[in-house]
Amino acid sequence: MSTITESVDVQVPVSTAYDQWTQFQSFPEFMEGVDEIRQLDDTHTHWTVSAGGATREFDATITEQHPDERVAWKSDSGPTHAGVITFHRIDEDTTRVTAQMDIDPEGFAEHAADKLGIIDRRVKGDLGRFKTFIEHRGGQQTGAWRGDVQRPPQR
Repeated sequence: MSTITESVDVQVPVSTAYDQWTQFQSFPEFMEGVDEIRQLDDTHTHWTVSAGGATREFDATITEQHPDERVAWKSDSGPTHAGVITFHRIDEDTTRVTAQMDIDPEGFAEHAADKLGIIDRRVKGDLGRFKTFIEHRGGQQTGAWRGDVQRPPQR
């Protein structure tokens, strides 16, 4: 299992950065290899991704979500991964977006990509493209979901 942590400062208020991040269907516009995300309900998404000529599909569950603070998830199928995106107010018009992900690569190609730092660079690139995406929209998000998802009790 590998842990990846990357951050980017975006020149928009925290609510704008958070609201845009809740629009999962827009992820293909700034995430490399993400072809489509369908939001099935408030806490479930279905992803279609491409890498190295192969297409994969998997489901993920949002395990915790608090407006202007965090969105956490875990995979339900496909490659084992989980993570959290946090939003930190730097000042009125600047937000630090931090991605922390735990990934358990599957197969030779994913293990090699992990060992070579390709996955880390992809996450860093995705955050950089998110910065460009939201800032070039003039700080206007494509939508928002302000619901709150409580973390399930630990067993």
